[in-house]
Amino acid sequence: MARSLTEEQRDILRTPAPEQLPWLTDRRIGIHTSTSGGVETAAERAWRLGCNTLQVFSSSPRQWKPYALSAAQCSAMREARQEHDLKPLVIHAGYLLNLAANSDEFYAKTIVAFRGEVQRALALGAEYLVVHPGSFRGGSREDGLARAANGIRQATADLDLHAGGLTILIENTAGSEFSLGGSFEQVAALVVLLREIVPCAACLDTCHMHVAGYDIVSGEGYAATLQQIERTVGLRHVPVWHCNDARAACGSHLDRHEQIGHGRIGLEPFRRLLNDPRLKHAAFIAETPIDEPGDDLRNVEALKRLVENPALPAKAARAKTGRQSAPRRRVDRQ
Repeated sequence: MARSLTEEQRDILRTPAPEQLPWLTDRRIGIHTSTSGGVETAAERAWRLGCNTLQVFSSSPRQWKPYALSAAQCSAMREARQEHDLKPLVIHAGYLLNLAANSDEFYAKTIVAFRGEVQRALALGAEYLVVHPGSFRGGSREDGLARAANGIRQATADLDLHAGGLTILIENTAGSEFSLGGSFEQVAALVVLLREIVPCAACLDTCHMHVAGYDIVSGEGYAATLQQIERTVGLRHVPVWHCNDARAACGSHLDRHEQIGHGRIGLEPFRRLLNDPRLKHAAFIAETPIDEPGDDLRNVEALKRLVENPALPAKAARAKTGRQSAPRRRVDRQ
């Protein structure tokens, strides 16, 4: 059992600033990053971890009441991302939302909360907002898909996602009994329903894929699985991959993330993903647990080491910037 860690042990901002610029690859590799101390602090954490992309929560994922984002925080995040060449910024919607809920009260609450997610993503200049499609318990799968699409339609009414450069990504799920998104066909169906409403594409999670029953471990299984993605969602419509190893067996439907290379998936499937020329447009983001100090850094490093091109010189990747030892105070310019 993993030992309990203090916030200081978990947080790379509590450690001395690195003496050298991080090394990068020609793939966009990052990790879900803490926003402790303010959402804008995540950019400095991601850079220190050697990322060139990142994912965050824009508010507490387990509370309905949202955090208030100030104009100064949003400006600081935009400036830090530009300084550290961090792109794309991916926001993950909170866990309480259920866009397919059959309870009218819960459904209405979800729509209000998801609208807040969209508004915060636009304010932060995020490129993507990832959401789980929800649970259709008490109804049919078809009704659930329709409710999810209608919920997103209501939540985004009068919000210009095209102008804001924001795309909603439907994430595949572990395929439990009443969840939507356990198959590529379900993800594709919802994306098609939404394309007339908002910019929409897919985010695919390797752990969810594995425990839903897709073989990505064997070479033959990987090839067949990606062919199935191409036939349904379309690989060009998957701009973000969640790179998570799995603690549970293929087909178990148990969503338990593991450190890269230490679970049932292993390293080779991630090597294939990261070097697949069909996916060179995509960002690869880990959502791995922090069981020991430095696990976040080790998982980012594990993914980067699998990329088969030479590392890009950090100085070239950030030619117009210099290392900063801590987040700077920024003045709201809005």
